[in-house]
Amino acid sequence: MIEIENVTKTYGETDVVDRVSLTVETGQIAVIVGTSGSGKTTLLRMINRLVEPTSGSIRIDGRDTRDGEAHELRRQIGYAIQGHGLFPHRSVAQNIATVPDLLEWDKARVSARVDELLDLFQLDPGEYRDRMPFELSGGQQQRVGVARALAGEPGVLLMDEPFGALDPVIRQKAQADLKAIQRRIGTTIVLVTHDMDEAIGLGDRVAIMNEGRLEQYDTPEAIIAHPATPFCAALIGAAERPYRLLSLVEVGDVAEPGEAEGAPISGDATARDAVSELIWTRRRAAPVEQDGAVIGRVTLEALLGRGAAPS
Repeated sequence: MIEIENVTKTYGETDVVDRVSLTVETGQIAVIVGTSGSGKTTLLRMINRLVEPTSGSIRIDGRDTRDGEAHELRRQIGYAIQGHGLFPHRSVAQNIATVPDLLEWDKARVSARVDELLDLFQLDPGEYRDRMPFELSGGQQQRVGVARALAGEPGVLLMDEPFGALDPVIRQKAQADLKAIQRRIGTTIVLVTHDMDEAIGLGDRVAIMNEGRLEQYDTPEAIIAHPATPFCAALIGAAERPYRLLSLVEVGDVAEPGEAEGAPISGDATARDAVSELIWTRRRAAPVEQDGAVIGRVTLEALLGRGAAPS
């Protein structure tokens, strides 16, 4: 879907992005992670030509992004930013309809698309369509921002620190919602973050940037097990490594036959979250619930066993 080949961006004497090459397959979530000044946002913005590369090439579906006008390219690529960026003077429906209106869709198609996305993001159209951004919570504003980015049915969605302004509880829910929605619609997503936990939890592939260079690009499992450079190892953190491994495992994959007392844990929750829940509630086991039905139980012993690093 996206091929970035030997791309460099130079400002003055500094290579902000230095000869980066990577490929994002169709339907994947690729997360670019790194410290401030690592070049991750500049790399993201070169995909939709908000920043023009100094050298190298970027292709989407085999076509060079410089073949054509930049504004036409951007209408085909969704873009969501930190703090949602909603137009404050426009309603929820008008915000979501921004790109379809630019693409000159007919009114019935635009209206149907707005309602479809509101339903997808669990915002009742009858209740939220005519609300103004200031009438929404932070999490609702973020959902509308992502809905707007998806409204034109783009094959690619770029996300620049989309959850950075949310509090930890809402942020965790927003991340889970994004992953569930991406599984349903299959959009190829490139997301920038400075949060390694977020990168590991969301990414099918993770790109680690440092001072403009790509240090490693691989699956979360491979990066945790085999960091390519000392910088990658430091970013993962030796003490956090077992917990990061637990964040890659869903509770449903560890569930076993049997019963347990207390509130159930969702099969879609991570093993890391389940360990926290069991320790907090002082339990050794909990029921596992999937699609409203109890499918078994999960034990603290089984969960902690999944924290061992793969070979």
